[in-house]
Amino acid sequence: MTLFSECTDGVYLVDTLAGDPKVLQADTEMYCEKLLKKSSSPDVFSLPGGGKVVLEDSCVCFVPVQRNNPTCKMLLLTDPQDKETVLAVYLNQSWWPVEDVIKTADPSRDGLILVQTFAERIVRFVLNHVILGMLEGSSANDAFFLPHSATECAKILWRDGEAVAFYTVKMKGKVILETNSQCTYLLPVLDTVFVQSKYRGGGLGMKTLRDFCRSSVGEEALGIGRPISAAVYQVGQKFLQTYSEEQNRLWEVEAPGAWSQGVDIWLKIQMESAL
Repeated sequence: MTLFSECTDGVYLVDTLAGDPKVLQADTEMYCEKLLKKSSSPDVFSLPGGGKVVLEDSCVCFVPVQRNNPTCKMLLLTDPQDKETVLAVYLNQSWWPVEDVIKTADPSRDGLILVQTFAERIVRFVLNHVILGMLEGSSANDAFFLPHSATECAKILWRDGEAVAFYTVKMKGKVILETNSQCTYLLPVLDTVFVQSKYRGGGLGMKTLRDFCRSSVGEEALGIGRPISAAVYQVGQKFLQTYSEEQNRLWEVEAPGAWSQGVDIWLKIQMESAL
């Protein structure tokens, strides 16, 4: 049997997925159990560009979708010849090609939009874990981001029907559990930022920083989580040169953002330029 879900009548997974995430999780686990028990006539996944992949235990795996919630897992199909290449994800009783999971036919999904639904969290997961963590990680020279918490504030940047970037924020006053400790953030902190490599150089990083600053207009200071990658640092330098009114607001910080830990980013840029 061939299992392959694709865009039907211009509608993608993020536009149609509904229902209780726990029910969807249970359905996925039941499907995986049946898949692993089959000994003859195995299911086959048809690749969008042609070719087929036999669905067997050696090329499927579960990975956590959310931090601190090991019961919420996503079933992935990997390339039998390259386990670092994810071909599809299983959800809602179907396999979905990675490229279709991050697409939308809804014209209202345009620009930076707050992640609110389970389907949108899946899109963020695919951008973070699959595209950054597995498909682009070795070549993009990016930091590796752990799975995000279900309660973490995040926005996805949609452009021309595709999720092209995302960023997450630790909100001021939010209690975050990290391993065996917890902390309350003293200011909003830009925690993770990712732009797909094919969309870089087009000002999306600037757009993200601008949105972060505008979303916290009443805050005297804003943080960017340490360590800041070289790419984000370069974008930050250009951003502060363009928007001088933000030069005194952005600080490089560690959790929970105490002043004693912070470094004035604009001052740091000026000092490094002088040297």
